[in-house]
Amino acid sequence: MKHLHKGKIFKRKVGPRNLMLRNLAESLILYEKIKTTEAKAKVIRSKVETMITRAKKDSLHNRRIIMKSMFTPNSVKKLFEVLGPRYLDRQGGYTRIYKANQRRGDGAELVYIELIK
Repeated sequence: MKHLHKGKIFKRKVGPRNLMLRNLAESLILYEKIKTTEAKAKVIRSKVETMITRAKKDSLHNRRIIMKSMFTPNSVKKLFEVLGPRYLDRQGGYTRIYKANQRRGDGAELVYIELIK
């Protein structure tokens, strides 16, 4: 039975899937706008929004939790010094997804996901 099995699989095993999502989330934080497929954008939206919510309160505990899911210290620094203070008065909804076009090879729906200014 498939009870309590949430989330997209993307035809990958657990390790490569988690690394791909970490990489996409970090790219979104560093560049603030990326182009990807619609399914991947919907999955990383929740990950990035929880990171930004943690970055609003700069504490050692929050830094260590975010450092677990990031590859480079530059992204952690940007989260706590730029993005956390930017969204301090906002209660959520830090990202926006809008459609681009279809990919030529397989016809996958491509979207842009960006951080709201």
